[in-house]
Amino acid sequence: MTEKQNPSNPILIVDDELSILLAIDTTLQLAGFNNVMTCQDSREVMKILEKQQPEILLLDLNMPHIDGERLLDIIKLEYPDIPIIVVTGAIDVETAVRCMRSGAFDYVVKPVEEGRLLAAINRALDFGELKRENLALKHHILKEGLQHPDAFQEIITRNKKMLSIFQYIESISGSSQPVLVQGETGVGKELVARSIHKLSRVKGQFVAVNVAGLDDNVFSDTLFGHVKGAFTGAERDRSGLIEKASGGTLFLDEIGDLSPTSQVKLLRLLQEREYFPLGQDEPRPTDSRIVASTLADLRSRAQKGAFRKDLNYRLTTHQIHVPPLRERKDDIRLLVDHFLVQAARELNKKRPTPPDELYDLLSIYSFPGNIRELQAMVFDAVSQHKGKILSLEGFKNRMQQEKNFKRQLISKDTDNHYAPLVVIGEFPTIREATQWLVSEAMRKAGNNQSIAAGLLGISQQALSKRLKKECR
Repeated sequence: MTEKQNPSNPILIVDDELSILLAIDTTLQLAGFNNVMTCQDSREVMKILEKQQPEILLLDLNMPHIDGERLLDIIKLEYPDIPIIVVTGAIDVETAVRCMRSGAFDYVVKPVEEGRLLAAINRALDFGELKRENLALKHHILKEGLQHPDAFQEIITRNKKMLSIFQYIESISGSSQPVLVQGETGVGKELVARSIHKLSRVKGQFVAVNVAGLDDNVFSDTLFGHVKGAFTGAERDRSGLIEKASGGTLFLDEIGDLSPTSQVKLLRLLQEREYFPLGQDEPRPTDSRIVASTLADLRSRAQKGAFRKDLNYRLTTHQIHVPPLRERKDDIRLLVDHFLVQAARELNKKRPTPPDELYDLLSIYSFPGNIRELQAMVFDAVSQHKGKILSLEGFKNRMQQEKNFKRQLISKDTDNHYAPLVVIGEFPTIREATQWLVSEAMRKAGNNQSIAAGLLGISQQALSKRLKKECR
């Protein structure tokens, strides 16, 4: 089996001293960078770049034939996207700073310190990956449509916000960095995570776990596994989900509820790409991609001390906010039709015909439970359906139950001065307020008197009389 190249393009080391080349090459190989090239003659550098552009170039400044400063200027002119780390002696720090002003990414002082060198290389790799992602995102913004629409076939939508999210997902699909998917309950965060997994073209599995309410021991055992004898009852080794997701995607749902101790362990997993099974002292590496989701505002929680700021920064390398259904009501008809077919098939019934009023009725509802709530409404209505035309009563009852629930919450909150009418300027008269309510109800109901009457809590006949009276 061929060993995977790390990084995919080589790290090129240019230095006239063979001992320096060998020392840096060995350091990189031991750190896991197995795709390394060396060059001892500065005159050969441009020929090498013509054949293959490196991921990073380590450039000595003091060399015969073509010195490092001059070579830096030539490379930045012809290959401006290659990050160049200059390697210099302590007496040449001012020269190194001058080189950075000319476009060098960083500098390392001889004798080369291993930690400093690896830190500079990792920053350069991250920078290169981010730059490629930005270019891909720009390409998607300028280009209409999707390259891989099949990856999103489970998400029913024609909404422009959702389509722009799909384009963003395509642009970051090749990234190994974490993705945070935010949104209210029921908007389809896991479906978005699965789309990310599909587009990543990874060979491993998609593994999902809800981490809400897990104490640290359960979290650690679930994710990292344990070795035999790690605790009472651990009679054999057990692999964790992170190993199951090797070469694939680990989806951590409700990450905002993770305990502080578990947050520290997750941070290490993201930073070092390694973990410790319970009862083991040696770390194990992982190549799984982390996708997390939350309905909480992690930035706000971090400000309050309930969530680690450094973990928040790590998780939010790429961020996706899935809009609630009330912000994508152009999807309601598509979703209803989809759920009608699904419900009829599962309940072994013929697909009922929805009346046109159904879509007007649903368009005025806020859907606190989002798509999951709409699905439940449709399934309940189909389960009770007997005729040809689907009844609206089940939908109306559920909407009324939600309205009554909200009223109960408001009545219990003595500090909430609830007012159904926002008054600007002078306080309105009863007649003015009534006219506004009738007008607003008709607008929200799409001029459907039956639905508007339901909003106002009066009969359709009473509303009709009032409208005729106002027209006189």
